Amino acid sequence: MVEYKTPGEIDAMHAAGQVVASILAAVSAQAVPGTRLSDLDAVARDVLAGARATSPFLGYQPLPAMSPFPAVICASVNDAALHDIPGRYRLRDGDLLSVDCGATLDGWAADAAVTVQAGAPDPAGGRLIAAAGEALRAGIAAAVPGGRLGDVSAAVGAAGRAAGCGICTDFGGHGIGRAMHEDPHVPNVGRPGRGLRLLPGLVIAIEPWFLAGGADECTVDPNGWTVRSADGSRAAHVEHTVAVTEGGPLVLTAPA
Repeated sequence: MVEYKTPGEIDAMHAAGQVVASILAAVSAQAVPGTRLSDLDAVARDVLAGARATSPFLGYQPLPAMSPFPAVICASVNDAALHDIPGRYRLRDGDLLSVDCGATLDGWAADAAVTVQAGAPDPAGGRLIAAAGEALRAGIAAAVPGGRLGDVSAAVGAAGRAAGCGICTDFGGHGIGRAMHEDPHVPNVGRPGRGLRLLPGLVIAIEPWFLAGGADECTVDPNGWTVRSADGSRAAHVEHTVAVTEGGPLVLTAPA
């Protein structure tokens, strides 16, 4: 069931979104060659503690057969696109790192992601990140009252296809509120004019993730969490929590 938020509830989610923005900024600043992924998770934990917020990622267990997620961020490197567990791997020059994180503050959640390059950037990685960013901006621009959810999905998918990226449809964006994952599902491909009508108070996480190789297939590691490109190509993942308002889309996880 889709739940619509009041202006006051959107304000509360905006406060949680500012914690997420602070986490992503702090982690991105430390994402340099030689840094362990587990150290980046520690940076995120410090920001959460300082804001008196909690992580909706830590202990998350969508299926009984899966182990609870053991970290407060997902830190996915190169061909790992989503949901990788930050461990002892040290970043290397040129790595693409996708960081996904959330925060819960006063009972309300927000969720966002960013992809950065460690060390010296390379043109191919920059193009992939730019394509994901353009798709996110296009999806946000389509999140207007009176539109349809398919407009958002179609805008994201069109930007990805125009850049020659692979788009695995197994995972996408989602509604968000008191829980990190709520209805509706927000696919990264779709048809304009179709799907749920966008009304003020709807809050969704728009979440493009693209594969550089152009193929759409992905695999899941034995840990049950890490999603990788099937062809070994690198991935980029970006995300914002966005509220549909009378005045247009409001990005709740943008830095202040």
